[in-house]
Amino acid sequence: MANLAEALIVTDIQLTSFRQILSRPQLVYLVFGTDTYHQEAVFSIASALAQAGDADARAFDIQVFSDNPQPYRQLPVRVHALDVQMRRDWSGPHHYHFRCKHVLARKVLETSEKAVLIDTDTFFLDSPMRLFEKVRPDTLLCNAFQLRYDECRETVLYTALAETLTERGLADDQMMLVNSGVIGLTRNNTATLDTSIELMDEFFPITPGAVTLEEFCLGVAAYRSLRIDQCTEVIHHYWSRKELFRAKVRAWLSKHQHNPISIKALEDTGKVSAQVPRPATWQRLMYKSATLAVPKPQRQFVREVLYGCCEHANEFDQACSSVWWEKAFNNAEKRMKKPIAPAQLHQWLEHWAVRTLLGRRRSAVYQHLVKARPRGLAAS
Repeated sequence: MANLAEALIVTDIQLTSFRQILSRPQLVYLVFGTDTYHQEAVFSIASALAQAGDADARAFDIQVFSDNPQPYRQLPVRVHALDVQMRRDWSGPHHYHFRCKHVLARKVLETSEKAVLIDTDTFFLDSPMRLFEKVRPDTLLCNAFQLRYDECRETVLYTALAETLTERGLADDQMMLVNSGVIGLTRNNTATLDTSIELMDEFFPITPGAVTLEEFCLGVAAYRSLRIDQCTEVIHHYWSRKELFRAKVRAWLSKHQHNPISIKALEDTGKVSAQVPRPATWQRLMYKSATLAVPKPQRQFVREVLYGCCEHANEFDQACSSVWWEKAFNNAEKRMKKPIAPAQLHQWLEHWAVRTLLGRRRSAVYQHLVKARPRGLAAS
């Protein structure tokens, strides 16, 4: 591991053009916007390095296309500047920013035999080489299969497009929808991306609100022409329960921000698990029984707050406590269909049964929720 850490330390950011891309398999990230996405990307990259093992044996390159190179200055990656005009061009005539993913994958494959574009809200469970082994000619590698098309009859992607897709022979009800948190292709199959981009441009105006149009069009473009594989055993894509995993990532970054590729930092990526940190079954049953003394309107709120008060041996699971509290508060407001004022929250927490259950944590819960309220409490 000492050799690994020494070999991975690269402090200079390299801004290169597409023509300088190496011929080895490319792991590609597209990152722009708020700090959250950059934090996710840094951790995802670190997990890839940790799973890849010795740097001398690493047979792939990592590229980051970003509007901010600073977060990647300590990582062994090639950074490409991504400016506003480039993003505008890539997002196409309808300014659909998910379209940028397919344009970027297409450009990288112009000079690479094999590439995998991966979303930032991911981390590796196995070596990235396992991904590249799955990227074969006439194969699309996606993150995961989702529903069958005919299981989405109530969505605009079905009501607006099913008849057209059937008439043109592009898809039918048996088509599996794909999750594009991972897009892996070889250069000889770039026409699939050309088709998906054309479909996005055509269908965007008639599918208002369909945020998954990008991955839907990818699935349509590959249907009947490519074999489709998935990689859930290699990649964890935390598109669900996102705030909990972001809390884990922030805790890892807080601990390792000064040297994210140190031996300890890479080891700690393995402690950020794919499991949602929650109390054991016996504890949840105990919470359910113990909260029967709590007035019914706030009973579920207190149970969910207790999830965040559970002690975890894993420091990164423990970092999720406040997310559970925020989720409990947010869910309570949804049930009540109105905001909960600080005075009402204080009253709930001062109930004798709640005081007994939460103990000293009661004050921490109150202070955090009052402080978090102005920025909007997180839902997951």
